[in-house]
Amino acid sequence: MKLNYKQTVLIGFAFMSILAFWQFYDQVIPYILENRFGLNTFVTNAIMSIDNILALFMLPLFGTLSDKTNTRLGKRTPYVLFGTVAASILLLVLSFFEERLYFTGFIITLITLLVVMSTYRSPAVAYMPDVTEKPLRSKGNAVINLVGYIGGIFATIVMMVLLKSEKNEAGESVYTADQSFTGVFVCIAVFMLLSVLVMVFFVKENRLKHVENSEERAYNSKTLTKGEKTSFALILVSVFLWFCAYNAVTTAFSRYCVNVWGVSVGKSSGYLLLGTLSAIAAFLPLGFISSKVGRKKTVLIGIALMGLSFAAAGFIKHETPFMYAIFAFVGIGWAAINVNSYPMAVEIGSGSDIGKYTGLYYTFSMAAQILTPLLSGFIITKTDFGYATLFPYAVIFSVAAFVTMSFVRHGDYKPEFQNAVMENISGTDD
Repeated sequence: MKLNYKQTVLIGFAFMSILAFWQFYDQVIPYILENRFGLNTFVTNAIMSIDNILALFMLPLFGTLSDKTNTRLGKRTPYVLFGTVAASILLLVLSFFEERLYFTGFIITLITLLVVMSTYRSPAVAYMPDVTEKPLRSKGNAVINLVGYIGGIFATIVMMVLLKSEKNEAGESVYTADQSFTGVFVCIAVFMLLSVLVMVFFVKENRLKHVENSEERAYNSKTLTKGEKTSFALILVSVFLWFCAYNAVTTAFSRYCVNVWGVSVGKSSGYLLLGTLSAIAAFLPLGFISSKVGRKKTVLIGIALMGLSFAAAGFIKHETPFMYAIFAFVGIGWAAINVNSYPMAVEIGSGSDIGKYTGLYYTFSMAAQILTPLLSGFIITKTDFGYATLFPYAVIFSVAAFVTMSFVRHGDYKPEFQNAVMENISGTDD
């Protein structure tokens, strides 16, 4: 049994398109809201949180709808294709309103765009496990994540090339006011559309062998056992907890550098970038490792690595190159978690419910991303310890995630070497 890497890479083009958009969205839209339209930080943050709020109910809804869809394009492809076409057009409309400083049109278009993006994320992610054998889904998810990050890298390069930036008084890199953002809007829109068109043209969903053998078909109306329900709930709780830990750090680390170490905001980006690059480099190796030791063990190792790294960072009171090593381990731990936790979630359900379980998985991650900046920010501002609480906060949530994940009893599979041993034992009995 081998993973079809070409097919998986092409399916990953949908995720690549999505990550390109979010990289652009997170970096450019807040600047436009504050500097082009003059909104304050609170209002800007409120607008930027709309996508997470939409995700809480849109992702499971459209994941479930795609499970029940049956067209000549397939059940996931229509959502991805028409969603991307609509999003690309809306990006161009958004650029039109931004260029003319028409705030009402910009906000209405932005909210519509966020709704559209929420309609096809779950179908896009569910596509891979639809057509990938269960034991290969961690490897497949590693490939999908790797291809997806290429989209984020592309968006970053486009913004670096087309947009001019300068340092402000706080040492932050900010875009200069005397420039047009139209070129970036157009590049991201075209990249998103071309990526998905390549996927649709070269991968015909209805011609692929969906993972529905006789056992799987028997589970199409499957009711989860009590143990399976418990395991799935524990996975979702774990997802929430480790996202609380990770996103608290990535959200507040730039301010941590200023307030605790007394260094510029720009310095923090180097540490976070290394964490991202480490995760990218680790995706494929971790996919192979999990096939040897199992998904659950790999996730637990990842949580432990991330938690220990946060704990070590909490003891560092001054800037030091050692932080690069710490964030490299954070990235590796984060990759171990993400490569294997999603396949565990969809493993519990049946082949006909992958979209629903995908939506629920991302709903809990989005819920954490809404809560943790507020909760960690409240603790930082309302206690005497201030930013010194950031890494202990992350450690506490990491430990909690390790505990809940330890009690998961479903969603894993027997590693390859264990299967080989069992086959050999069976052979000697014949």
